[in-house]
Amino acid sequence: MSCFNFKIPEDFSENIRLDKYLSDQIPDMNRSKLKTGLKELLLNGKTAKLSSKIKSGDLITVTWEEQIPHDIQAENIPLNIIFENDDVTVINKEQGMVTHPAAGNWNGTLVNALLYHWNKGSLSCNPDEIALNNNSFRTGIVHRLDKDTSGIIITAKNRAAEEFLLKQFKRHKLRKEYIAIACGRPKYKGGIIETQIIRDPGNRKRFKAVKDTKNGKFAKSIYHCIACYGNYSLLRFRIKTGRTHQIRVHAKYLGCPLLGDPIYGKKDTLFPDATLMLHSRLLRIFLPGQNHLTEFKARVPQRFKTVLKKLHESFPKELITKVEPVKK
Repeated sequence: MSCFNFKIPEDFSENIRLDKYLSDQIPDMNRSKLKTGLKELLLNGKTAKLSSKIKSGDLITVTWEEQIPHDIQAENIPLNIIFENDDVTVINKEQGMVTHPAAGNWNGTLVNALLYHWNKGSLSCNPDEIALNNNSFRTGIVHRLDKDTSGIIITAKNRAAEEFLLKQFKRHKLRKEYIAIACGRPKYKGGIIETQIIRDPGNRKRFKAVKDTKNGKFAKSIYHCIACYGNYSLLRFRIKTGRTHQIRVHAKYLGCPLLGDPIYGKKDTLFPDATLMLHSRLLRIFLPGQNHLTEFKARVPQRFKTVLKKLHESFPKELITKVEPVKK
């Protein structure tokens, strides 16, 4: 059971309901989940309804309990499999698929699909154990992609393979590359972004990149601007750490939020219906039983091709030549 306390800022002027405000402030929450697990709701110390309107200075207390299932069922969900052997399954994950079951997403995930593909039926676990161990329903998952990020993800079919792959991800003994379309143009044709990543105090669903602090987690990304079209950029990212929303946060830090990013970007007038333009394009990794790196690539998705076609038609292709100064 979780308890959340909020004080509405004094400069708050929006005319919204209590449930809308809470779903924006509590990580991985929406109005439906809030209603389902709500145990107590107080507004300025008095019992309130989710439909209550809020104003500046209000004090909110929410007691909420996640409804956790006892097992995860195998689901016949089509997978785009790039490679498979006795140890691993490499998948080109579709945009919109959640990697593993967690709060608010107990079905329709990659794990549900893998259980069916591997003929494993269901995955059982004590809900009390899940509350203590967030890895309970992540069988075979050694890394993850955000729901709206598409592309390569490698999964382990047995415990030995899982441990072998996990060591590489923990030690960063592999290469992961992403392509992205951003709004804005970077100052240099490429460079290294090194920051701490902390949770945004103004919005618990967001993270932000900061310098000159020991708070948060260290994150390192290497970027290269492939080309610019007007005020849009086609970028390549290589990540040296694996933080939540790392590329999206670093792109915003660069002044180039990703096109279609509902959290860190803004609605774009040229592409109003764009979804997140981030795709895991390449993975180079050691497979169990092999002493050489194996490279996997995922095809550029159609949403990228559609946007790039319009950019090619609307703007001339430009290359950034300015090099970032070497840091001493």
